[in-house]
Amino acid sequence: MSLHSPDLAAVPVSAAGALVLVVGPSGAGKDTLMEAGRAGLAGDPRFRFARRLITRPAMAGAEDHDSCEEAAFRQAEARGELALSWRAHGLSYGIPAAELSGIAEGVVVIVNVSRAAIAAAERLAQRVVVLNITAPVSVLAQRLAARGRESEADIAARLKREAPLTAERAEIVTIMNDRSVAEAAEELLAVLRALGRHGS
Repeated sequence: MSLHSPDLAAVPVSAAGALVLVVGPSGAGKDTLMEAGRAGLAGDPRFRFARRLITRPAMAGAEDHDSCEEAAFRQAEARGELALSWRAHGLSYGIPAAELSGIAEGVVVIVNVSRAAIAAAERLAQRVVVLNITAPVSVLAQRLAARGRESEADIAARLKREAPLTAERAEIVTIMNDRSVAEAAEELLAVLRALGRHGS
């Protein structure tokens, strides 16, 4: 996996809002909880769920994102249009700088990132919170098996590769998603709403 971030000297640092980095292993239900959070905070101007740029076509049932070819992605990087970008699984992912603009006005911006992007992302705002959505290994294995995309051996290898989560200065909040979606989503919403009150 490779990671790129531009010269961030021009990125405004703010103590008003917050940048929330949502991370989690495959099978943790990260996308499901983010959708629940987006629905629960719809219409609240204190929160923004950043839209990602990905070199993958939009697909029904998958994340709603902006798509582009790899050449166009690299051009956007070169022009400094991406606050953060990284490569994983043969695809390029980016967070447009415009998606983070509200932090200076007190907005809590929530972004779905790779844990490898945490170090670079910590430079993008004064207050950064890593929201780690995870589940017990047995639950992760069951969910991955239910997808039917990998063999048992592949799943076991994937789970063994999970590295410890670290951050230099960001606060790390872990949500254990081994309950109902409603229960875990309520915990996620409580964390985000507390950040929204801090910035208001």
